[in-house]
This record gives sequence, structure tokens and C-alpha cells, in this order.
Amino acid sequence: MKATHKNIDGCELYRSPIGTLVIEQTGRALTALRFEDELSSPIIPRPTELTALVCRQLDEYFAGVRRDFSDIPLDLRGTQFQLRVWNALLDIPYGETRNYGDIAAAVENPRACRAVGMANHNNPIVIIVPCHRVIGADGSLTGYGGGLDKKVFLLELERKSTSH
Repeated sequence: MKATHKNIDGCELYRSPIGTLVIEQTGRALTALRFEDELSSPIIPRPTELTALVCRQLDEYFAGVRRDFSDIPLDLRGTQFQLRVWNALLDIPYGETRNYGDIAAAVENPRACRAVGMANHNNPIVIIVPCHRVIGADGSLTGYGGGLDKKVFLLELERKSTSH
């Protein structure tokens, strides 16, 4: 799904170790954090206090010192099922993983593993809503919108930060 940029109050580009991320907000909440290559057209950055806060916290995350983004207001937009899945992702502790079945059980729909996978795929706020922490039932690393190399990087970053 390609991103659209209507009604965005602020946006900013963030250069991360896994590629350029686009931070988008509407009102006083974050609406998207996605990889730049997912965009259908270029953006004109319009930084705000919130996008600056997100950039600072991402810097801390990639430095291995931030484990939580709970003070960033989120405006998640999706179906009721997607919202339940994304909220369940927010409950996965830093440095840990869950499988699709675990998330399906958490949203009280234990047979909805594939639907959980689709909700994960449509997550508009990567890293902060940690869809990278969801793996296959056999422990395998399954798809990630930004590519498996990025998922591996994020999981390894968190693993190293928790092993100190």
C-alpha cells in the first residue's frame, strides 16, 4: 500500500542505520513512521516539536539506550482488528519476540494468525509499534515490510542491548 500525504501537519525524514524513515503527524499525534521507499511521491519535510521528539528517541533507540516510546502520542488508523493487533504489539517487551499465534491469542482470535500477519504488514508505525518482534511459530524470521535484513538488525540491536 502506498502512502498518501494529505492532511499532514508535520513530517520529517530520519536517516537511520536501516534506511531513511519518514515521520508523519496529524494534529498532536504520530500517524506514520515508514520507510522512505514505501512512498509514492517525495515529501517536503515540515518538522515540528513532535517529529523532533521522535527523532531524538529514535537516536536513543539506535544507540541501544531507549527501550520504550510510550510518551509519543499515537494516532493509529485501521480496522478494529488491526487496532487490536497493533495494540498487542505494543505489549511485546523490548528484546523479546512473540509469534503470530501469540498475537492472535492476545486479540482473542486464536485462529487468526494470517490476519495478524496482514495487520503486521499494514502497520503504519514501524519500530515504535514493534511488528519486527513477531516471528514464525517455529522461531523463523518471517516477512518484514522493510525487508528481513532490517528485521534482523532491529532484533539484534535489542538483543545486544538487553544482554549488558
